[in-house]
Amino acid sequence: MSFYDIAIVGAGIAGATLAAAIGGRARVVLIEGEDQPGYHATGRSAAFWSETYGGPDIQPLTTASGPALQAGGYLEPLGSLHIGRAADAGRAEAFLAAFAGSGVVLEPVDPHTLVPGLRPEWTIGITEPTCAYIDVARLHADALAAARRAGTVLMTGAAVTSIVPGWTIGTRAGEVRAELLVNAAGAWADAMARLAGVAPIGIQAYRRTMVQLRTDPPPPAGLPHVVDLAGDFYFKPEAGGRLWLSPHDETATDPCDAAPEELDVALAIDRFEGAVDWRVAAVERRWAGLRSFAPDRRPVYGFAKGSPFFWCAGQGGFGIQTAPAAAALAAALLLGDAVPDGVDAERYGPGRFRDANV
Repeated sequence: MSFYDIAIVGAGIAGATLAAAIGGRARVVLIEGEDQPGYHATGRSAAFWSETYGGPDIQPLTTASGPALQAGGYLEPLGSLHIGRAADAGRAEAFLAAFAGSGVVLEPVDPHTLVPGLRPEWTIGITEPTCAYIDVARLHADALAAARRAGTVLMTGAAVTSIVPGWTIGTRAGEVRAELLVNAAGAWADAMARLAGVAPIGIQAYRRTMVQLRTDPPPPAGLPHVVDLAGDFYFKPEAGGRLWLSPHDETATDPCDAAPEELDVALAIDRFEGAVDWRVAAVERRWAGLRSFAPDRRPVYGFAKGSPFFWCAGQGGFGIQTAPAAAALAAALLLGDAVPDGVDAERYGPGRFRDANV
């Protein structure tokens, strides 16, 4: 049996970037149940960085992550356009008010100047010029590589089968022991807590569908990421003249290897065709991933009350765009360091769930 200071369960973006942030300051083992890290949520991301995505509670972590992502070359300019109909005027006002004073750049615009073929009823437009593509695969791979260079041991095919306080962690790849246990298990976070004898928070997994389309005409050069203010869809251009589209669905599900439902694919296309007059020439790919939320839809970073059990979970669909700042925050809390400037640790702490006794 191997002994470590810290065992991190889950080698997706949360676990990988946390291991990299810890660096060589502790003996770390990264335990991944799948044969390949990032198989679930991380590998099925819509791959964009948006300061408004997730709302004001997520924005500080997203904005704080921007410089590190930019310095690493993980971002590529894209821009975002939030669109609405006349009935969405109240949503537009609330959207602008939610980010007033945050430093996020938002500017009203005629949406037809940015989206050729946008149907006439879409009269409201708000640009978010800082929105960018994010190279998820390289970010994740670089975090894993940095963790390995610092001495982290990566175990794959190591689904956790038992946890004995102490911590002795049984996996399909063998047992390990650690002083601290980090729960970065994504959709399986509550199940992992129960296995460890810790009260669950109520983290719920939701299915999100993505579709890759070929359209006629193809997406024009300079098309931004386009998102409905009512939250019914978003789409963005991709390499090769393709388009990625989501109906912005959230279907509650048990943790699983998510697969798209034909109804959700059809719903996505219907909503897309209600926004633009382009013809869908072909559906080339479809996939689904899981987004896991705490009850208040904020991520959870911190120790369970009176236990060497550390939550690093509930990132929803925002774990990648917030990864650098979230990892820095989690590492500071885990190692007893000062919390990074400008980040309110209590906002994301498990202590806010008093009813769960965490």
